Amino acid sequence: QVHLVESGGGSVEAGGSLRLSCAASTGDDAYGTYCLAWFRQVPGKEREGVARIRGGSGSTSTFYADSVKGRFTISQDNAKNTVYLQMNSLKPEDTAMYYCAWRSGLCATAPSAYISWGQGTQVTVSS
Repeated sequence: QVHLVESGGGSVEAGGSLRLSCAASTGDDAYGTYCLAWFRQVPGKEREGVARIRGGSGSTSTFYADSVKGRFTISQDNAKNTVYLQMNSLKPEDTAMYYCAWRSGLCATAPSAYISWGQGTQVTVSS
């Protein structure tokens, strides 16, 4: 199991930027290939995958949803066990609760594939 804590949410105007952080405290099962993903959710809608990064295999790969491609960047600092989501050119439709999630092995699309979740951090973008 991996314990995740998100931070960095807040309120910004459209066109602004925020950087979310996801600090991971790892256990014995956190070694090897893993995937850290950012999801977001608004009330009444399903949780949506935003970006994910696969690591632990000597190389990293990233994936972005079409809705954020070119505006969001996911990165990791292995020394700090932290994954970041840099969000630029924010739009009102980016308003949501953002969660980071972890799973062992390759990345997956479905939220149910992730076994560790943070508590979430709210992002609000005003027009």
